Amino acid sequence: MKFGPVPLAEAEGAILAHSERVASERLRKGAVLGADEIAALRAAGYHSVTVARLEAGDLHEDAAAQTLADALHAEAAGIARGHPFTGRVNLTAERPGVVCLDVGAINAANAVHPMITVATVPDHHQIRAGGMIATVKIIAYGVPGVAVEAAEEAARGAVRLATARYATVSLIVTDVPGGPGTKGAEAIAARVTGLGMEMAETVTCRHDETALAQAIRVAKSEIVLILTASATSDPFDTAPQALRRAGGQVERFGMPVDPGNLLFLGDIKGKPVIGLPGSARSPVLHGADWVLARVACGLPCGAAEIAAMGVGGLLKEIPTRPQPRRGPRG
Repeated sequence: MKFGPVPLAEAEGAILAHSERVASERLRKGAVLGADEIAALRAAGYHSVTVARLEAGDLHEDAAAQTLADALHAEAAGIARGHPFTGRVNLTAERPGVVCLDVGAINAANAVHPMITVATVPDHHQIRAGGMIATVKIIAYGVPGVAVEAAEEAARGAVRLATARYATVSLIVTDVPGGPGTKGAEAIAARVTGLGMEMAETVTCRHDETALAQAIRVAKSEIVLILTASATSDPFDTAPQALRRAGGQVERFGMPVDPGNLLFLGDIKGKPVIGLPGSARSPVLHGADWVLARVACGLPCGAAEIAAMGVGGLLKEIPTRPQPRRGPRG
């Protein structure tokens, strides 16, 4: 691509590099200059103008962006591609879910040519319907077609959207005299519906192993969430033991995400069970969001995956915590 100032007499058919004021209107950058635009520039007193002109083998920014965006999602279900504009194409979610990325492939595409860029949300980011997943931006007005082909090949199928494979969730809340009761149940229900699932029931029982084990056994839904009146502070505390007594198993207690440290994950007869910390009563981003989203969408979420959540797992302070995480000296 050639770029720079040229006399008006040589500018027809080129791409206007910068927006210019003519008479009562403004010629927008990126416009292809025709005879009318040249005449308007001349009438406004311009003798030259800065333009970009594609050379043989170059692709226009919009065509390049569309080509790369098509390769990125490779018609993956649940992802919509927007129309190209000013060298940009956005990929958005058609339904709620979890974004799954081939990070290496995207890095490889971004390394092909500095004018070819792909920006995405983080891997395993939970997204709402209509949320932006990625944007492809071609920085220059045109790029070599061979570079676009290389980026296209590197990034093919690098973006997909995992959606909920379960339909219903049960929330079991344990209670003690003077305890929080069902406080926070609405925030938990919002997490469930935000993933496209239904909160089928909210059940309250006593905070003891026997009562909770029975509630777990008879839970109606495909996923069971447990919210206890008292913090679960040990792998053999009331809630994990109740799951074992019900015939289930605990796969992981504790996670390197804060808030969310006291979460536990298990199952009963193939049905996922997630023990929620009391801090999950707050609607702010929480380790429970990461685990629930992956479990709901059928993504790997066992002990190894939870152990790997520590980098980036320091989340914001929440006002409901009884103690700050900072000492008196900050």
